Amino acid sequence: MDMKRRLKIFPAPPGKNSLHLWHRAVSPARVVFNFIIITLCKYIPFLGMKRWLYKMTGMRVGRDVSFGLASMVDIFFPHLITIGENCVIGYNSTILCHEFLIHEYRTGEVVIGREVMIGANSTILPGVVIGDGAVVGAGALVNRDVPPGVTVAGVPAQVIKKSKRVVSG
Repeated sequence: MDMKRRLKIFPAPPGKNSLHLWHRAVSPARVVFNFIIITLCKYIPFLGMKRWLYKMTGMRVGRDVSFGLASMVDIFFPHLITIGENCVIGYNSTILCHEFLIHEYRTGEVVIGREVMIGANSTILPGVVIGDGAVVGAGALVNRDVPPGVTVAGVPAQVIKKSKRVVSG
């Protein structure tokens, strides 16, 4: 499926950029709750506790997922994030499920497969699917799907290596 088709687009009213109306997209109380949980998770070192807290926001987080220090997930739509088992989300990485633009905002699920490595300082944009066993290099901007078992790097992320490694299931 084309990534653009996975994005839901919501127009902003004339004269207002879409961020002015964030409170119509999601409950302010929910955003405050998500913000507290996600901010706490950025700094606590206990991986099991992070997974448990993230699940409280509606995220789907697999067993043995490790979130590095200062990694950040979407505070508006964390329930649109799915992360498979045994992944590493690197230091200071960001996973977004929304884009507030001038004339519209967009939302889209982010699905990260099993045994995926997301390098430090990477950004994953809405609507992206990252296949099982993929590697995202440090500092990458992932704005399109990543096939299973490949390594991507750069801004925007490009395939730099194809792997023969098979993710056990």
